[in-house]
Amino acid sequence: MRPGAQIKAAAEVLDDILSRHRTAADALADWGRSHRFAGSGDRAAIGNLVYDALRRRRSLSAQMSSDTPRALALAAASQALGIPAEEVIAAAEDPSTPHAMGALDEQERSGIVRTLDDQTPAAVLGDIPDWLYPSFERAFGTAAAHEGAALARRAPVDLRVNALKADRPKVLKALARFAPIQTPLSPLGVRLPAPAGPRRSPNVEAEAGHGRGWFEVQDEGSQVAALLAGVAPRQQVLDICAGAGGKTLAFAAAMRNTGQVYAYDGETGRLRPIFERLKRAGVRNAQVLPAGDAEALAGLGPRFDVVFVDAPCSGTGAWRRRPDAKWRLKPANLAERQKDQRAILEMAAPLVKPGGQLVYVTCSVLPEENDDQIAWFLGNHPAFSALPWPTAWDAAELGTPPQSAGQGSHGLLLTPARHGTDGFFISIARCAP
Repeated sequence: MRPGAQIKAAAEVLDDILSRHRTAADALADWGRSHRFAGSGDRAAIGNLVYDALRRRRSLSAQMSSDTPRALALAAASQALGIPAEEVIAAAEDPSTPHAMGALDEQERSGIVRTLDDQTPAAVLGDIPDWLYPSFERAFGTAAAHEGAALARRAPVDLRVNALKADRPKVLKALARFAPIQTPLSPLGVRLPAPAGPRRSPNVEAEAGHGRGWFEVQDEGSQVAALLAGVAPRQQVLDICAGAGGKTLAFAAAMRNTGQVYAYDGETGRLRPIFERLKRAGVRNAQVLPAGDAEALAGLGPRFDVVFVDAPCSGTGAWRRRPDAKWRLKPANLAERQKDQRAILEMAAPLVKPGGQLVYVTCSVLPEENDDQIAWFLGNHPAFSALPWPTAWDAAELGTPPQSAGQGSHGLLLTPARHGTDGFFISIARCAP
């Protein structure tokens, strides 16, 4: 497919997403099934174009003075396909391409080459929904738009080396053709930089090293959260929102397959992949609890050195990877997540043994889900006190601690703008001995 046809196809997929409120992944999969003539390179280019348009939907709409799927696809095409703006116009109007856009009007032509100026509202420059911008300002102050813009860029593929089976040099060598680099914060991290233009990120889960259990896909921010938990050999650890088990695997490796790590989640479907992952990683000290059985969980009692709460959240920190979720998020969703977070903290607190730690983590950058929740928890649980995150950083021997991106006082906020990670909040509370 020529670029003009790719742009038109992206506009069709965007229309499906926006008009029918579908996820980008589902809409792209359906388009691929109904257009089997499109090669893998075409599907990659169209997917990149769709995701780039969703990441920067507000700023692209302002650039084009229109928020139609056609306008978004045209505006995103230059960066997504790696061609100059003038070539986008030529490709869209190319009469030799039967599936191109066709003639553009003057507004479209001028919009494709337009650059937004500093008079543009900050929420637009940062591609942040208006109703969330006050929360971004509260978290980041004058850097709110800058932080939002970083969340609107493509993300790299980050891997965590499984110390039970490999080390970082081994994984770097195995993936050398992808030009991997070491992550700056996590000593276990390997990063494949985000691709430019129409290229897609490599499917690392198809690599032999992944099948042998040498590494798992895990953002560096998530790796740092697991490291700051401070788990050690022979401990008792609970991963209370385990999901597919990424942090359970990290804990098992840090514990060197000694002690016991329990994995629990409220939803059966989320836990399903954990069994294959544990086997592949060579984990022998993990126990998967029955999903949703809160009574069995409570029956374990206050035995745990570390209770790790990877709380359900708005996902604002993962907008680089799931940009369509940015525009689906509503105030009612945020309120529901806050309610869930408090309920899980209440569930977790009685399971921490005296002298143990409760680690609270979200993939959110919003104070309502982060600092506010920890302030509420500490105010209602006097047996717990905040452990300064730099203390945990030093204990984990991670080197010079970074500066938190947020203005809060109860934890470390990692962001793509400041740290190159997804947005992650990490806070630690210690139970009195």
